[in-house]
Amino acid sequence: MTIKNKNIKGDSLGQSALGSDVRWTGDLKRQRNAGPSLSHKDWSGAGFSTRAVHAGTMDDEVSGAVGTPIYQTTTFILGDEQYRSVEEGYARDRFIYTRYGNPNQWALQTKLAALEGAESALVFSSGMAAITATVLALVDKGAHIVSSNELYGGTYNLFNQELPTFNMSVSYVDPRDYAAIEAAIKPNTQILYFEALTNPLLKLVDIKRLAAIAKRHQLRLIIDGTFLTPISCRIVEMGADVVIHSASKYLNGHSDVIAGAVMGSRKLVDMIWPRLLTYGGSLDPHACFLFERGLKTLSIRMAAHQKSAIKLAQYLATHPLINFVYYPLLDSHPDYQLAKQVLNNGGGMIALEVQGGDSAALKLLDQLQIPKQATSLGGVESLISLPYNTSHAGFTSKQRTQMGINPGCIRLSVGIEDAQDLIADFKQALACL
Repeated sequence: MTIKNKNIKGDSLGQSALGSDVRWTGDLKRQRNAGPSLSHKDWSGAGFSTRAVHAGTMDDEVSGAVGTPIYQTTTFILGDEQYRSVEEGYARDRFIYTRYGNPNQWALQTKLAALEGAESALVFSSGMAAITATVLALVDKGAHIVSSNELYGGTYNLFNQELPTFNMSVSYVDPRDYAAIEAAIKPNTQILYFEALTNPLLKLVDIKRLAAIAKRHQLRLIIDGTFLTPISCRIVEMGADVVIHSASKYLNGHSDVIAGAVMGSRKLVDMIWPRLLTYGGSLDPHACFLFERGLKTLSIRMAAHQKSAIKLAQYLATHPLINFVYYPLLDSHPDYQLAKQVLNNGGGMIALEVQGGDSAALKLLDQLQIPKQATSLGGVESLISLPYNTSHAGFTSKQRTQMGINPGCIRLSVGIEDAQDLIADFKQALACL
């Protein structure tokens, strides 16, 4: 089946991608401001740390408070502008109801867009809410997707369990086999969906090559950038149409907020917004406040993550009980040359394989004192887990082996603790094996 105008879905519509009778987004071709942010200064020419601190953040004119207050309200007083925005189909541009938009959401979204170098951004109640809304906004019923064979388990479940109910299908390929990616494209393919850095083995994809393939075949390119923040690389500027983040990880950075984020052109983000409304994935004002606060230290946090991670990775790579260590900025990493070209920061994720299989890996985790055994990643504290019983528990042993996830594989999210303390902890724990 060939889908007509697959590359411009919704572009010329005067209504939402939800249907001809829904007019939330208005004319997608008209020019808009970035949104109803109460902070009007342009920080696009500033450095990353300056943007992280100031972009989007608004001082309270009533009290003089430095920083965005929490607008803990469900609804807003309606005036002529609000009524007109609903009538004309651009309700996203006004404060009407917090599920549609809230000053805390817009302060945060403005900051995210400034950091990514994107026109617009949306925040969600989780990373999976962001992924689901984005994918379903940018494909039609019956569409085909080409994606990585090394996906986050939640995304894999969405693709394998939910999308087939819409008569959609997905082909999975090696994320670094660009000939196979192109060969997998069908007449009804509408998007390429890949993770910038794969989980857990940290394969780095060439986003510019993926963007060239997408452009050649008139497809949208969606990149999950969770493992690589805008401090590492600006994925939209590299050619992706949309970048998605599980903001619960590095962007918030303190393991205290569940959130998701999408950044891209204003036109595409406007197409995604109605799905946020329909699926109820709005982020509440207090979570937005915490998330915005976390973003302010993103630049210095990522520098600390990298500093400790690379020193620990170098130590582990020399240990006789470790079969391999993957970290993008180690010269032994298969994608090291690409990493040197495109990454300004290697992040804090390390993958390693310990001799003795999963039983030895479990013993190692039990002996460690600093890293906490927990799912998730990107917090200021080090977190450690085994993919076989956490992120990839839903896959069979054969599937994991095909992905390269062998017995003894460990995923480590290095926090901002001092490298010498982490090295000493791993040294004593490995001595117990």
